[in-house]
Amino acid sequence: MAKGEPKNRSGERRSEPRTLTEGLYSVEINLGGSIPIYQFKLRDISANGACILVKNDSSILNYLKVGQVLNMKYYSTDRSNPTEFLASEIRHITKAEPGRFEGHYLVGVLVLERQRSS
Repeated sequence: MAKGEPKNRSGERRSEPRTLTEGLYSVEINLGGSIPIYQFKLRDISANGACILVKNDSSILNYLKVGQVLNMKYYSTDRSNPTEFLASEIRHITKAEPGRFEGHYLVGVLVLERQRSS
């Protein structure tokens, strides 16, 4: 592991197409306990799916692992729609290449199942 990289990083990159999270704007990740709740804007950076952009020094990187499934709270682009809790898998955690997103990790998410919140 290179100096300054967070624990639990995998060299895994996108290996298959993922379902886009069309109509969703941001995601809230609540890992419980004394860990802060994090909110990120969803980004559709590639044709293969959605990801969140996380700063290299963000403590959330110490808690996320490739293959981990979390129940994440998604916010819609349409404010009249309720939020949704969606079982989502962390597909990859990739250090951004120099350029626009340098200094960040791209964390790919795959929505596994939908269940409307009340």
